[in-house]
Amino acid sequence: MTEAYNLILSYRKNLETKLDPMRYEHSLSVSFTCMSLAMRFGCDLEQAELAGLLHDCGKRYSDDIILKKCKKHGILVTPEEEEAPAVLHANYGAWLAKHKYGIRDPEILSAILYHTTGKPDMTLLEKIVYIADYIEPRRNKAENLPRMRSLAYEDLDETMYEILKGTIEYLDRKSGSIDPITLKAFEYYQELHQKNVLKLPKN
Repeated sequence: MTEAYNLILSYRKNLETKLDPMRYEHSLSVSFTCMSLAMRFGCDLEQAELAGLLHDCGKRYSDDIILKKCKKHGILVTPEEEEAPAVLHANYGAWLAKHKYGIRDPEILSAILYHTTGKPDMTLLEKIVYIADYIEPRRNKAENLPRMRSLAYEDLDETMYEILKGTIEYLDRKSGSIDPITLKAFEYYQELHQKNVLKLPKN
C-alpha cells in the first residue's frame, strides 16, 4: 500500500471515533463521490479524496460549541456566521484539517472552508467537494437530486448554479439567514448560466 493510502486509512479510523455513525458514513460517501467527479473532470484524485473525507471533520459538536471553539482558536467569524452558526463547522473543519490532521495543501483547506457557502469563481476541487456534499448517494431530501446527480457529470458550473439557486429559494421559504458569500456565489454562477443560455442556438 502507498503512503497516501495509509494516510487515508489513518484518517478514516480517526474520524470513525470522532463523528457520529451517520456523519462518518456521509464523509466516506462524499469522499468516494469526490473521486468519481475527479476522474470525470481531471482533478487530482488524492486531493479530492482527502478533501471529501475531511470536509465535515469539524461537525462533531453543536453549533454553539463550534462557535466557542472558533473564537478560542482565533478563527475568523463574521457577524452573519455568528447569527447563523450552522455554516461554522466548515471554518472549524479547515482549522482542524490543518492543525490536527496535518493538511498543508491550501486547495484542500479552501475546499473544506467553502463547502457549505460556496464562493465566486471556485476552483475545480472546491466545486467538486461542494457538489459531492449535495449529491452523494446517502442524501435523500432535496427534490432535485436525480437531476443534480446527472447534471454534475455534465457541467459543474451549471450544477453550482442550480444548487445555489435551490439553496437560496429554500432559505427564503424558511426565512433563514443567507450568508453574503453564498449570495455572491449565486450571482457569479447565475451570470455564467445566463451567458451559456445566450450561446444556445435559437430555433
